[in-house]
Amino acid sequence: MPSAQDPFYVVKEEIQESIDKLQSSFHQWERISSDTGEQLHLTKELIATCGSIDWQVDELDKAISVAARDPTWYGIDEVELEKRRRWTSTARAQVGAVKNAVEAGKDSTGTSVNGMRRELMRLANSQETDRSNQYAAQHNDDFITSESDRQLLLIKQQDEELDELSASVERIGGVGLTIHEELLAQEKIVDELGMEMDSTSNRLDFVQKKVATVMKKAGVKGQCMMIVFLLVLFIILFVLVFLT
Repeated sequence: MPSAQDPFYVVKEEIQESIDKLQSSFHQWERISSDTGEQLHLTKELIATCGSIDWQVDELDKAISVAARDPTWYGIDEVELEKRRRWTSTARAQVGAVKNAVEAGKDSTGTSVNGMRRELMRLANSQETDRSNQYAAQHNDDFITSESDRQLLLIKQQDEELDELSASVERIGGVGLTIHEELLAQEKIVDELGMEMDSTSNRLDFVQKKVATVMKKAGVKGQCMMIVFLLVLFIILFVLVFLT
């Protein structure tokens, strides 16, 4: 929505104040008896004021026409331009109704004045409706802007949460990869240990078979001699280790 500091709205408020004063003077003119000096003076004043306001509205219309050539540069759109044209048309109609009533004067039945009064009331009501519509549109725009900001904030928060979740998943993936590598290394060590045990078991079986073969060939006497030899060897090693 255009800012309240827009020159159009500044001039608009000044013209509206002039129109309000004009209508107040017109109502005073209605109550004055005809063919009096006071009414004649007020009639001239009203006509002069109508001419001045008409000139101001014309100048405002020229400014609207200039803005219509490049609305984007002035920061407005077609909807706002149409609102401004409608307001100037309403203002010109209000001034014209007063001017026509004053120039026509009062007749004996007061029909002309009453008709003009009804016309002014209709224009005033139309202007109030435009103002209400403008305020309602501004309220709707503010609400839409607020909702849009809130949605953008929610989307930003969701993006941040998704980024944090993505980082957590990456960390968990890294930990899982490390555990997998450790398991592979331990599995390799276990396989190597199993191979060493198989090799040692085969060697032990081979030695046991050799010993059994030797013992079988040596007989009982040979076995006794071997036992004595081992006993003597044990004694010698014990003496060398513990008594020297």
